[in-house]
Amino acid sequence: MKVCPGVIVDAEIRASSGFVWSAGKLNRSEAKVNGHPPGGMRSCDDRPVFADAHTDLLLELAHREHRLGETDVFAQTWLPLLAAGGVGLQVCPIFVVLDKQPEGMLREALAQATSFARAAHENPDRVVTVRRAAELDAVERGEKIGLLLSLEGVEQFGYEVWPADAFWELGARMASLTWNRRNPYADGAAEAGGLSLLGERLVDRLVELGVILDLAHASAATFADVLARTGDAPVLVSHAACRAVNDHPRNLCDEQLRALADRGGLLGIMLHPLAIGHDQRTIARVIDHFEHAASMMGIEHVCLGGDFVQRLSKVLPPFAPLPDGLMPPGLEEGSSIEGLAGPEDYPALGAALEARGWSIADIAAVTGANLLRFLRRTLPA
Repeated sequence: MKVCPGVIVDAEIRASSGFVWSAGKLNRSEAKVNGHPPGGMRSCDDRPVFADAHTDLLLELAHREHRLGETDVFAQTWLPLLAAGGVGLQVCPIFVVLDKQPEGMLREALAQATSFARAAHENPDRVVTVRRAAELDAVERGEKIGLLLSLEGVEQFGYEVWPADAFWELGARMASLTWNRRNPYADGAAEAGGLSLLGERLVDRLVELGVILDLAHASAATFADVLARTGDAPVLVSHAACRAVNDHPRNLCDEQLRALADRGGLLGIMLHPLAIGHDQRTIARVIDHFEHAASMMGIEHVCLGGDFVQRLSKVLPPFAPLPDGLMPPGLEEGSSIEGLAGPEDYPALGAALEARGWSIADIAAVTGANLLRFLRRTLPA
């Protein structure tokens, strides 16, 4: 397989049998619970299946395919990175950069949806598109990498509700209403309002379709409005962290964490200095967020929410800083956690959790099993 420059494959981390973290091997028998691998492990060799609720890889795929005319892009870029990190399930959001708004929104969103479809069609032996719960079978057996399409903001809908049906047919099974700013449907994290009347109609339609509602980037009022309106419909926050650990508008306060857990939802810990702490960009600080979230919600409600941007900042055309990007002073675009810059580094997180004293079952839960179980429960059969 041809691998593009910058793709890193760590042979030691991906070594053959048992658990292989950067810290060394763990005996298979020690990794089992009551004689069986914990949920989220591949039964064929007891390695963990990492599942990530958010990484914007479609931005790169669409740029290379539709602007640069490249082919076989996923196989030469993100596929080897996901494989190197042991990622079995990747949620792939459609996010249209703000300089394309409003005129180019729908065109760019459809370009990313096309790139998503190509990633699976061009790699049928290694990739499966996840639209239904049954399509997780191959993921959990470690046979294929599952890709699930989501929407990060619905600005491409304009002022309509019907596009929800169109994107459902394209395979989108998860959607957030906003980025940080206000749109016709709701306020994001840089604003103070909640759902609009149009937003209420859209939320109702998304629930009818069976779309998982993602409250990442929502304002506090939007977060509360959606929870109050949607009964027992599935909700999660795909990428954020804990405000008690790092006081930032993109993170959740303890009350929100408990409310999310009460609904059976998940928090995907966002592996970006903006959420983790721009002055403590370490895996140790990442684990502080995992531990606080687990203490507030229960460990079964915590998962991975990567949001890796370092690679994207290197391969995409530069764009001006966003006025509502909520970036702390001095934090540059493309910043990353030290030693955790992309999905290929996930084994380092597993090793650090183990070194911190986490059990193998709990590591498997937050790095994969919780999200996979959530999707089993919430996706169409």
